[in-house]
Amino acid sequence: MSTDPHGHDHHDHDHAPISDEQGQVTRFEVLETALRELLDEKGMISNADIHGQINAMDTLNTELGAKIVAKAWVDPAFRERLAANPRETLEEMGINIGQIADLKVVQNSDELHHVVTCTLCSCYPRMILGVPPAWYKSTAYRARIVREPRKVLLEFGVELPNETKIRVLDSTADLRFLVIPRRPAGTEDLDEEQLAALVTRDSMIGTGMAQQILR
Repeated sequence: MSTDPHGHDHHDHDHAPISDEQGQVTRFEVLETALRELLDEKGMISNADIHGQINAMDTLNTELGAKIVAKAWVDPAFRERLAANPRETLEEMGINIGQIADLKVVQNSDELHHVVTCTLCSCYPRMILGVPPAWYKSTAYRARIVREPRKVLLEFGVELPNETKIRVLDSTADLRFLVIPRRPAGTEDLDEEQLAALVTRDSMIGTGMAQQILR
């Protein structure tokens, strides 16, 4: 975890923009293939079981995360419980995040902006956000967001005041993060369903903002 209170404007050399990596097999993919084939060979789990789980994960999307954010925006008591005890609080909504990893919920504000990465691989709260975007897994994003978060966020279209501190959160196999973005102005009369429609995937990672109401 690193904090960048002042930005990185002193970097005077160019960096390649965040982009998807194509055609590269990582060591994690090699290990995954070897482990999967070994488990299948030992009869502990079949390829059909694995593909079934993969298909189930692929059907997940950001809707659950957006519903969580919208409820947190309108219900301060829920928001406090969510920050203190995410797993049990989400069960109130009928959302089971499983036991594989803990979930920590953080809230963005005018003073502090959180952004999430996984510096080792691609740990991500799939149970509430679905499949991570390709750029989240890229070496460029994972390396640069830690070194120069303000500059990377600007490339995503997020321009923060210099006085806003940036905190980079590093996901692990044991801990995932959900960012509650700032609630857009002028949404006081919207219900939870309408608010959820304003929540974007990137805003729950910290590389984006919730959508504004067009007047």
